[in-house]
Amino acid sequence: MELHPIKFQPLYKYRLWGGNKLKTVLNKDYNEEHIGESWEVSDVKGDETKVINGALKGYTLRDLIKEFKGDFVGHSVYEKFGNEFPLLIKYIDAKTPLSVQVHPSDAIAKERHNSFGKNEMWYIMQADADAEIIVGFDKELDADEYKKRIKENTILEVMHHEKTNKGDTFYIPTGRVHAIGAGVLLAEIQQTSDVTYRMYDYDRVDASTGEKRELHNDLAVDVIDYKVCDSYHTDYETSKNVSNKLVHSPYFKTNFLPIEGSVSKDYSNLDSFVIYMCVDGDGVQVLVDNETYTLNYGETIIIPATVNTVELSSANAKVLEVSL
Repeated sequence: MELHPIKFQPLYKYRLWGGNKLKTVLNKDYNEEHIGESWEVSDVKGDETKVINGALKGYTLRDLIKEFKGDFVGHSVYEKFGNEFPLLIKYIDAKTPLSVQVHPSDAIAKERHNSFGKNEMWYIMQADADAEIIVGFDKELDADEYKKRIKENTILEVMHHEKTNKGDTFYIPTGRVHAIGAGVLLAEIQQTSDVTYRMYDYDRVDASTGEKRELHNDLAVDVIDYKVCDSYHTDYETSKNVSNKLVHSPYFKTNFLPIEGSVSKDYSNLDSFVIYMCVDGDGVQVLVDNETYTLNYGETIIIPATVNTVELSSANAKVLEVSL
């Protein structure tokens, strides 16, 4: 069998805070309630996404890597990560706020959980009026003050709350406290990890268990970056038909690509897979080797590393272009 652009069946995740925008806005197909996350590309153990198109239908992401190795992910990527896929790609719908949380670094996650760390980024696709996110601190503190504020339920008073709108982007390195607020729909790109340290959860009770969710402050206290940043917001250019730099980190590179008409992409010098996420607009036609693939709003597709040329066309769409 030969490689081709890959679309996966998303995995839909119940969350205490989940709503219905993944269905009503992004047209996802499920019947459950409180679905908060659509895992579009996942190699998390027990949650591997499966191909739904073409000759490779039914393959898991791990199956593809084992069979095609560097031809699929890029030879330098395969050399570094082997049969593990380094990224987890999601759409997230927060009807109510997520817990305030933090993620450990690669070193700590490896030692404690035998996992990658969890550096991630958010691109806001839609936000209700007055919706906000929490990211970082407005006041510098230390571990002792943190513990005191957690005990007194005053930790939110020193966190940075920011009103958010469509198109806003935030990079969340490991150690940075964060939470998605109520009414936010976003695309998330992160390392392949499901390790989260929950710090504060509004004293909520999960209806599915009848209990409060576990907090992890003993684990979080030495992971948190307590420094205050001048800005937590990512600024970027929005030139049409150009790959505008969005977030370039050691863990992934994401560009913002607004398409009006047709765009040709040459990846002959890129030794990596490319992921497209359609985050706004009418959808995109993706032409590879004389075959056309449709990428609708809220969908995701992987272009294998062996593909050198891609033609993208749309009347009006915005795409996130992700690679290593």
